[in-house]
Amino acid sequence: MAKVLARAGVCSRRDAERLIAEGRVAVNGVVLDTPGVKVTDADKISVDGRPIRAAEPARMWRYHKPAGLVTTHRDPAGRPTVFEHLPPGLPRVISVGRLDLNSEGLLLLTNDGEIARRLELPANGWVRQYRARAFGRITQAELDGLRDGIEVEGVRYGAIEAELERGQGANAWIHVSLTEGKNREVRRVLEALGLKVNRLIRVRYGPFELGTLDPGEAEEIPRRFLKDALG
Repeated sequence: MAKVLARAGVCSRRDAERLIAEGRVAVNGVVLDTPGVKVTDADKISVDGRPIRAAEPARMWRYHKPAGLVTTHRDPAGRPTVFEHLPPGLPRVISVGRLDLNSEGLLLLTNDGEIARRLELPANGWVRQYRARAFGRITQAELDGLRDGIEVEGVRYGAIEAELERGQGANAWIHVSLTEGKNREVRRVLEALGLKVNRLIRVRYGPFELGTLDPGEAEEIPRRFLKDALG
């Protein structure tokens, strides 16, 4: 069931399991209490009493997330969310991974929860690239040490490629490439080197680039390119 909801673009598989646990999903009028239910095209599935739509062809958008938005559909703290500020005309979408409140740049959006889950997995080997502006002094030799990975407060981070682009007064611009994408990874790793990140922009996710998108702008990825990228 979780897979069906994700494929229909209702939510991710993880969120689908939560919806089921909260008693918000029904099949043929019967409320589910477990995601381990097989369904067919003939079954009528609803979420919060509203029928879900049939699965549509997979689509994906590049979105330039501005700083100051959280990547969630609902925020308990009442902070503004990405999905409240998307351009008009987009269908219901979910994000591929997240960017934290103060981060900006490329966020992939899709109507297919299975694709989102697949692209989030570190095992796919897709490189995430960022530009970080950080307060403090650092040398390229120190950044090269990240190629062997680093442990920060008990969390082990894998190999990271970091290139010192230039210094700008008390700040430095650093280009960072990684494949894991753990929570706040770039910030925590650079802070462990004595830097304080004050701006973080994701510029690439696998074969997809931020390009010249303005903050708040979204652009659909051509389906042929999407198909080629996903193999």
